[in-house]
Amino acid sequence: MVFINTEGKFNKNTYLIDGHLFGNKGNLAIYVIENNGNRMMIDTSEEVRVKSTVSKLKKFGIYPIHKIFLTHSHWDHVDCVNELKRIMKETKIEVIASKNAIDNLKNPEKMNSVFNENVKPIEVDTALKEGNIIDLNGLKLKVMEFYGHTMDSIALFDKKNKNIFVGDAIIDKSSIYYSQPVFMPPDFHELELLNTFEKLKEMKHELNSISLAHYGVWTGEDFDNILIEMEELHFKAKKSFINWYNENLSIRDMAINYHKEFIPKSKIIEKGYINFLEMQITWLLEGLKRSGFI
Repeated sequence: MVFINTEGKFNKNTYLIDGHLFGNKGNLAIYVIENNGNRMMIDTSEEVRVKSTVSKLKKFGIYPIHKIFLTHSHWDHVDCVNELKRIMKETKIEVIASKNAIDNLKNPEKMNSVFNENVKPIEVDTALKEGNIIDLNGLKLKVMEFYGHTMDSIALFDKKNKNIFVGDAIIDKSSIYYSQPVFMPPDFHELELLNTFEKLKEMKHELNSISLAHYGVWTGEDFDNILIEMEELHFKAKKSFINWYNENLSIRDMAINYHKEFIPKSKIIEKGYINFLEMQITWLLEGLKRSGFI
């Protein structure tokens, strides 16, 4: 297995920082791409983690940040933007996101109501679409629309390092033993997700690794396995959740079933994190409801 989940530099231009989402290790990855003194952060985690994030940026010598690239508008990826801009007075941070994310970020009420959060409005400086190139002092990064998980999800292809940053667009996989599908609210779209799966598979020959927001970098054969798992997990989990919902199972019973059927070697329940799993399942069910599957 070649799974990179240790903080620090993992290729010639990129660093991994643990965003400690919900106060736990390995829940959300913040990536920083650096080239010739120009630095771009990919996603931000939640606002309460800002001091820890800034401390790590300084530790790794990648402070301050010049750009923030948002993979999509879900709260856990964008909540820290305004606070980072407030702290980093040394530079004017450019906020970059999909053209489809502008309204969600400027008017976050819809997202806040779904996830019971209080993200403040975020102004986007640069709106992106399929094929746009971000140039970090000579390092060219290609923007790709990876819709489905949300309708504003974008990926970033680093051709030089044969790596792609996908946010939550295809799968959440924080360890070899824990995987989760991505049919989250409020605007999950299955057909677009399947198109995204195909788009990623078609560029397999250009990649050696994939950087997931939840969580870490999968390389070599493990990257190849994700290309298989992402689609299999989606359909199998979707079927199971629909059946459990129709059987009127409680969220707790669904969590126990999910653990037994999909992640039996995970220690998430033994470590007392069943409430975390229940929260994820509640959101997944809401994603299926809003898209008409249940």
